Amino acid sequence: MSYSEKVQQIIDIASGLTLLEAKEVVDAFKTEFGVEPAAGGPVVISGAMPGADAAPAADEPTEFNVILKSYGESKVNVIKAVRNELALGLKDAKVMVEGAPCPIKESLDRGEADKLADTLKDAGAEVEVVPA
Repeated sequence: MSYSEKVQQIIDIASGLTLLEAKEVVDAFKTEFGVEPAAGGPVVISGAMPGADAAPAADEPTEFNVILKSYGESKVNVIKAVRNELALGLKDAKVMVEGAPCPIKESLDRGEADKLADTLKDAGAEVEVVPA
């Protein structure tokens, strides 16, 4: 197939890019032009290249919710922990804890969700971290 000179130059440049550089070009197109690659396009390589930064898989969740399943036997300690972690007043924290099972905080990254869950578990609560 015959391309214009500009298009041929772009193809020549693109054929010499590393996978990381090609991904950067795709990200730039998304940002600059608001376009997404078509689904079902050809797959060049499966898996990460040696030395490439590992990125989360498309199916891997990136946001998590912390769910209070039960306050256990330390209701007061759990209320204090919820109050401190969420900067709530005593009444609001008490209502939230007594409403278990309920979401405590939503749309957190994995590290934040695990940290919050650990704090609540240390206070005596039964907590679950689930994908958002």
